Amino acid sequence: MGLTARIRTRDGWAVSHAVVTVTDMTGTQVLRAETDTEGTVRDTTPLAPGPYTVIVTAVGYAPAASSAIVTASGRAEVGTVTLARQGGTELPPPGPWTVDPAHSSVAAVAQHLGISSVHGRFTDFAGTVEIAPDDVTKSRVEAVIKAASIDTGNGMRDTHLRSADFLDVERYPEITYRSTGVTQAGSDRWTVHGELGLHGVVRPVDLDLAYLGTGADPWGGTRAAFRATTELRREDFAMNYNQVLQAGIAAIGTTLRVELDIQAVQGDSLPAA
Repeated sequence: MGLTARIRTRDGWAVSHAVVTVTDMTGTQVLRAETDTEGTVRDTTPLAPGPYTVIVTAVGYAPAASSAIVTASGRAEVGTVTLARQGGTELPPPGPWTVDPAHSSVAAVAQHLGISSVHGRFTDFAGTVEIAPDDVTKSRVEAVIKAASIDTGNGMRDTHLRSADFLDVERYPEITYRSTGVTQAGSDRWTVHGELGLHGVVRPVDLDLAYLGTGADPWGGTRAAFRATTELRREDFAMNYNQVLQAGIAAIGTTLRVELDIQAVQGDSLPAA
C-alpha cells in the first residue's frame, strides 16, 4: 500500500471531501487521492523511497502540509492530519444569532459505579448569541433549558433526576446561562465566561468553546456551528444526593461533563417551518 492517512477536524470528525497530494523534493506531483466517507486515504500506488511533501486541502478548511519519508517498502504512513476551519480565528459575522434546537444538543455525562458513564440530554431549550461588531470579547450568549426535559433513555432514572434529590424541577423548572465575557484561548478556540443558574444556585461557569465555521443552509439562511464543553461539580449546585456502595464507591459521580453541540441561525428568530 502506497499511502495511508486519516483526515480529521479539530474535534475529531472525519473530513470526507479532502484531497491529499504528494509531491517529491522537486515539487513534482507523484500522487493525488481523495478521502473516503471515513476521512481516510488508502492508496495502493507504490512510491519510490525518499522524502516527500504531503499537502491536504478541503473546501472550508485551511490547507495543511507535512513531510513524509517513504521506506524501502514503498509505503508512506502519514497518520492523522488535523485541519482547521478557514477563518477560524474569527467569530461569525456580527449581529444576532438564534440557536436551532432541532440541530443542536445539550448533553451531560456522569460516571456510574466508578466504571462506566451515563449519558443524558435535555430536549427542550432555547438560546441566543449576539456577536459584538467592534470587540468580540463583548459578545453575549443566553440560554434557557427546561429542567424537566432531561432524557437518559430510562424512565425510572429520569423521574428520579427530576425529583428533589437532583434537579427538583417543580421548584426550579429552568436552567439558565448568561455570559459575562469572551476571551480568545487559541486559534478558533474561545473561553466563554458566564453564570449558570441550576437548582436555585447561580455560580460562575466557563465554557471551552470551539468555533467550527459558518455556511449557507438549504433554506436560504446562514448558520454557524460551535462545540462547547465544561465540567460541573454537583455539590456546587446543592445536589448532594448519592448512594455509596459497600466498597465505598459512589453510585453516581460527583462531577458532570457537559457537552454542547450548537448550530445557530443568523438573525433574531428561527425561520418559519
